[in-house]
Amino acid sequence: MPDFTLLDAIGLVGVLLLLIAYGLTVGGRIDPLRPAALSLNLFGALGILVSLWGAFNLSALVIESAWALIALAGLARWWWRRRSA
Repeated sequence: MPDFTLLDAIGLVGVLLLLIAYGLTVGGRIDPLRPAALSLNLFGALGILVSLWGAFNLSALVIESAWALIALAGLARWWWRRRSA
């Protein structure tokens, strides 16, 4: 069994952030279109992407890249609407 590395820890923190975001949105505790949920999703995806430097997986790269881009788009949309108001 390989040693647990810093990249593994970063990836697990990323997974935890995504699960927190999902749980809070499904539980109705946070709005999925607001910065809190979007930021949790963005940083969760980025954590998992960082962990891929230690153990590359193409499928994980694709889904987490999409997840991060969607979260960034949501944050940009929120920021733009707030700025316009």
